Amino acid sequence: MRIAELTALLHLASPALPIGAFSYSQGLEAAIEHGLIHDGDTARNWIASGLTHVLARGELPFLAHQIERWRMHDASALAIADEEFLASRESAELRRETQQMGWSLAQLCTSLEWGDAERRATLNALKPIAQPTAFAFAAYAHDLSPESALAAYAFGWVENQAAAALKAVPLGQLAGQRIIVALRDPIDRAVARALATPPDHINTFAPQLGILSARHESQYSRLFRS
Repeated sequence: MRIAELTALLHLASPALPIGAFSYSQGLEAAIEHGLIHDGDTARNWIASGLTHVLARGELPFLAHQIERWRMHDASALAIADEEFLASRESAELRRETQQMGWSLAQLCTSLEWGDAERRATLNALKPIAQPTAFAFAAYAHDLSPESALAAYAFGWVENQAAAALKAVPLGQLAGQRIIVALRDPIDRAVARALATPPDHINTFAPQLGILSARHESQYSRLFRS
């Protein structure tokens, strides 16, 4: 791997990327409220399940196909796929989350002049825009391989989930690191599965997550926006 590719991956996966990821738990806080998560082991199992059964079947393959659409610069296909992804969000707050992070990342890409002017124009025309679509643009603009881009996206998601568990369960720092280490191999498998998933096999069916997210919208006490 080229050093430039590695540093771009580290940048895109960094929690310091100013897109607001730290504000969201993606249902994890609601799972804590309902007693599904109460310690390090249950937090690890919840995050692992989300990676294997939600991210690997839905968001990651969608990201892979959006990277290819950016490569082809198929504006119509990008827009249609983005609308379908937004429609697949099962609660209002999950939709707002991906739209807010997508908008923030698109603004960052534009301000830093990543990619070429023609594709940036297409990026800015996508309103609203989902986070994976904006991330796919950033991956293409940095000439990242789909495999590397998906790994960075998945690792960033796992790291953010672990950070949310540290705050909300709460857990100690060592417990959070154990979660991240335990999910290294599952990230590898999730990326491989996503890369082998054709567009018509993308699956976003996650009823428990949808129910918990909907309940979280009216949860009395919470730290996170989702």
